[in-house]
Amino acid sequence: MVDYDDRLHSVYAAGRAIGQETIDAWMHAFAEVVPPQRPLTVLDLGSGTGRFTGALAETFGGPAYGVEPSARMREQAPAHPGVTYLEGSAEAIPMPDASCDVALLYLSFHHFTDQQQAFHELHRVLRPGGVVLLRSQFADRMPDLPWYRYFPSARAVDAAMYRTVEETERLARAANLVPDDEVRVVEAERQRTLETLYERMSTRALSTFEHLPADEMDAGFEQFRRDAVADPDRPTPVIPATVMVLRRVA
Repeated sequence: MVDYDDRLHSVYAAGRAIGQETIDAWMHAFAEVVPPQRPLTVLDLGSGTGRFTGALAETFGGPAYGVEPSARMREQAPAHPGVTYLEGSAEAIPMPDASCDVALLYLSFHHFTDQQQAFHELHRVLRPGGVVLLRSQFADRMPDLPWYRYFPSARAVDAAMYRTVEETERLARAANLVPDDEVRVVEAERQRTLETLYERMSTRALSTFEHLPADEMDAGFEQFRRDAVADPDRPTPVIPATVMVLRRVA
């Protein structure tokens, strides 16, 4: 279990920043699959530093609630008139029954201690017809991230964090959350140069790095730095993101 109150909170905002163009692309993708009426009450579960929470309130008319267990991550979340940040966990969401229309889980599901209980809690707080937007990697669909080449263990570490699509859908169905027929693929990220990717990754804000050996980290970042200095403008691949859409139908 990664403790975001230990080190990651201090580098997360810089190392995991998301530009407005990317946020807008995500909001457009989410709007395509959520209920059409407005306003919608949105839960940002595992909201971290609130990267998406304000945009969720603005896009769907609010209110939006960011639920995050890490006090130090919540402290960094920007104030927004349509947003309330709450201390809490996925296994005990501090929201009333049938109080939300949409729940976003953006790269947070793999951190949940009890994923089955989390799905039951999501079913509880969603209104009938509500939608879970599960932005996650899946062990059987791991992307070829451009920085994996510098850290030989990283791919296996990441794959071990995530469930397969089938496993995730089985847990969801057990909580009466019904997956859409296909996992959606969203191209929201903007292309980065090798230099800007290195600058982002060198903050070590990814939880993956908490699991890698120190010598592998040091060697990987040194080679990464050398390549970025030698060819700073080299474009890096844009990796599409996977989103599983789950619906509370009863």
